[in-house]
Amino acid sequence: MSSTLPVTAPAERGTTSAGAGGRRGRSWVARTRPWLLLAPGLVVLVVLMLWPLVRVFLFSLQDYGLPQIVSGEQEWNGVDNYVEVLTSAQLWAVVLPNTIGFAALAVTATVALGTAVAVLLASLGTLWRTVVSSAIMAAWAMPAVTGTYVWIWIFDADRGVFNHVLQTLGLQDQPVNWFTDRWSFYAIVLLNVVHHGFPFVAVTVLAGLLGVPKELLEAAEIDGAGAWRRFFSIIVPQLRQVFAVVIIMSTIWDFKVFAQVYLMPGGAGTNREVLNLGVWSYVESFGQNRYGFGSAIAVLLTVMLLAITVVYVRTILKEDEL
Repeated sequence: MSSTLPVTAPAERGTTSAGAGGRRGRSWVARTRPWLLLAPGLVVLVVLMLWPLVRVFLFSLQDYGLPQIVSGEQEWNGVDNYVEVLTSAQLWAVVLPNTIGFAALAVTATVALGTAVAVLLASLGTLWRTVVSSAIMAAWAMPAVTGTYVWIWIFDADRGVFNHVLQTLGLQDQPVNWFTDRWSFYAIVLLNVVHHGFPFVAVTVLAGLLGVPKELLEAAEIDGAGAWRRFFSIIVPQLRQVFAVVIIMSTIWDFKVFAQVYLMPGGAGTNREVLNLGVWSYVESFGQNRYGFGSAIAVLLTVMLLAITVVYVRTILKEDEL
C-alpha cells in the first residue's frame, strides 16, 4: 500500500482542486444568469423611466423656461424652486388637501367596491361570472378621456342628465353648475375614478378569492362564524398580499390622477380651488412656462408616492414576520 500512495494522492488532490474550480465556475454562472436574463428589461426601464426622472430632477434645480429653451443655457438656482413650492399658500391650502383627501377617499371607495364585486362574482356560477366580469371590464377598457367626457355630459349644467332628473323630480328649480364648487367637482371626479378603477380591484381580488381553501370557510361556517366573521377572519388574512398590491396601485393612480381633473370644466387651471399636484405641475410648466418650478412639484409628488409605498410595504412585511 505504501508504494501506491505517492502515485494516487497527487491525482486525487488535482481532481479535488479541479472539481472545486468547476463548482465555483458553475456557482458564478448560476448567480449571474438571472441578471443576464433581466438585463434587457432593466435597460429598457432605465431608458424609459429612470433617465426621464433624472432629467426632471435636474430641471427642478434650474430656472428653466422659454428663454432657456431658446438659448440652450442652463441657469441653476439650487433648491429655490423647492423652497417656493413648500412655502406656497396654494400648496397647503388647496393643492395638498385636494390631492391627499381625494386619494384617501378614492382608494377606500375603489377597494371597497371592487372587493364587494369580487365577492359577488365568486358566488356566481361559471357562466354568469364570465358574463358579469366581461361587463365590468368594459369600464376598465374605456379610456380615461372618454369616461371623463361621459361624466361631464351627465352633470352638464344645460343638457346634463343629473340636472334634468332633479328638475323633473322637483328637487331643484333651475340647473346647477356642479363644476364650480370644489366639493361637488371632486365628488364627480370621485365617481369617475371609482367607476374606472374598481374592475381592476374586482378581478384581482376574485383571483385571490378563488384560491382560498374552501375547507377553511366550511369549517368556520360549521363553527358558527357568520359571513362577516368569515370574511375578516379568514379571507382578509389569506389575501393580505393581494390587498397590498391593489391598495398600492390604487394609491399611485389616485395620487397622480390627471385627466379626470384636467378635462373637467375649470380643472385646467381656471378654477384654482380644484388644483391637485399633478394638474398644478402641468399648469405651472406648460401654462406659465415655468418648467423648473413644475418639475419641482413633480419631484415632490414622486417622493410622496415612494414614501407611501415604502411605508405600506414595510408594514405588510412586518406583519408577515410575526
